Amino acid sequence: MERRNRIKLEMLCVSENEAIARNIAAVFVAPLDPTVEELTEIKTAVSEAVSNAILHAYGAEKDGSIYLEMEADTSGKITIIVEDRGIGIEDVKKAMEPLFTTGDSRERSGMGFTVMESFMDKVQVDSSPGKGTKVTLIKSLDRIHGF
Repeated sequence: MERRNRIKLEMLCVSENEAIARNIAAVFVAPLDPTVEELTEIKTAVSEAVSNAILHAYGAEKDGSIYLEMEADTSGKITIIVEDRGIGIEDVKKAMEPLFTTGDSRERSGMGFTVMESFMDKVQVDSSPGKGTKVTLIKSLDRIHGF
């Protein structure tokens, strides 16, 4: 029987929680013995996804939660979901284009989804205006020692 490990948590939509999510992801995947490069890629993708939620999900009020779910199996497949119940994205395809930003282009590069896609095997974004956004990040580690 294949073993799976899973963690779910809810955190406030505040900038301090980006570092917390990043560190939780690192600790979560550590038993799978990722390379330093794999660990950095996972941490960076999680950081980008959580940062997007913090910056965009709830508008100026920032009154909401971010939900983080991580699952890993003994084959080395890691699935990470970052979800919010905020304002959603009207045009996901447009939002995923490199350099697209809804903020001030002097402050934001518009490269968040591009960074996620470059570091993960698969990035899926599901969003509905007024209902929120769910970003699913999938990565399979090259080698695995299990948990």
